[in-house]
Amino acid sequence: MASGFFAILDDIATLMDDVASMSKIATKKTAGILGDDLAVNAEKASGFVSSREIPVLWAITKGSFLNKLIILPAAFLLSTFLPWAITVILVLGAIYLAYEGGEKIYEYFFPHQKSHEKIHVKERTENEILALEKKRVKEAIVTDFILSVEIVIIALGTVLKEPLVTRIIVVSVVAIIATVGVYGIVALLVRMDDFGNRLIALNTKSHSFSDIVGKFLVRALPKVIKGLSIIGTIALLLVAGGIFVHNIDFLHHFLPGLPSLLQEFIIGLVIGLIALLVVKGFQKMFKRS
Repeated sequence: MASGFFAILDDIATLMDDVASMSKIATKKTAGILGDDLAVNAEKASGFVSSREIPVLWAITKGSFLNKLIILPAAFLLSTFLPWAITVILVLGAIYLAYEGGEKIYEYFFPHQKSHEKIHVKERTENEILALEKKRVKEAIVTDFILSVEIVIIALGTVLKEPLVTRIIVVSVVAIIATVGVYGIVALLVRMDDFGNRLIALNTKSHSFSDIVGKFLVRALPKVIKGLSIIGTIALLLVAGGIFVHNIDFLHHFLPGLPSLLQEFIIGLVIGLIALLVVKGFQKMFKRS
């Protein structure tokens, strides 16, 4: 009886060890998308009055958890009954990620005029502010859903040959880490300028330590968000290119002389620009019709 009990404990310990190592691999595979997820949500959650930033971010976080609850069971069912569909979804998602990266690069060189709605503008009524908040939250949750699909599918792709229990635990762990990690960091980022203002207000001296640190935090926030956006764009193209290289045999042998990182970036960029051209072409056709 005792030997059977210890055998069960040994099996559980082995399973947890496998889960830990596979979760580490899966998290590394999804790191690129997490970088873009962080950049996107930091941008979506900023621009509100100080008292509304955390409630808005909490609403987006709850939406993200709901997204995972929808995506995870569907992904596990597909991996069990239609495992080939995982690869198809992975490649289709990579095309979308490449398109997103290509579009951001295109907008950098050919920016279009876009009126950004300011949530904190004093002239707006309370109802208008709430309506704009709901719109921004909805946009963020939709974006999170698309990125969450890719995170879950990429994580699932690393453990596709493992038993179902291992798949469920590993992918669920990665999904939870992704949500808590991304939105926890976003919460710190969006409050960075508020914390800086509090440091500035600690005393009236213009060159005190708290004043210098406070001003640095206030000035750094927009640059940090911009930097994350650039890193996120590069990460999108690398992740997309990596998916293409590892799942499409022709692309796996394309540009063999280049380092793998550069190869994946170029492939991601080229396919992203092709996807962008196709989308722009369809948009022009619909406008004419």
